[in-house]
Amino acid sequence: MMVAIFATMALAILLGQFGPRWLALSSLGLCLGLFVWLFLFEIYSPDYGFRMPWLQTDLRPPLPASGA
Repeated sequence: MMVAIFATMALAILLGQFGPRWLALSSLGLCLGLFVWLFLFEIYSPDYGFRMPWLQTDLRPPLPASGA
């Protein structure tokens, strides 16, 4: 999905430089829509939910890995 977002952003930049302005703005709007959809999909995901494991604010040390 990030590839689609990056591709629409790159297309908007190229169209802004070489193409019609309305098409560049449409591509930019599509990029923004895809970004918002991906963000909401990640937030409401049943796996991660609102947990956001990449934001660890807990001050306790991590638990050791089991099964080693």
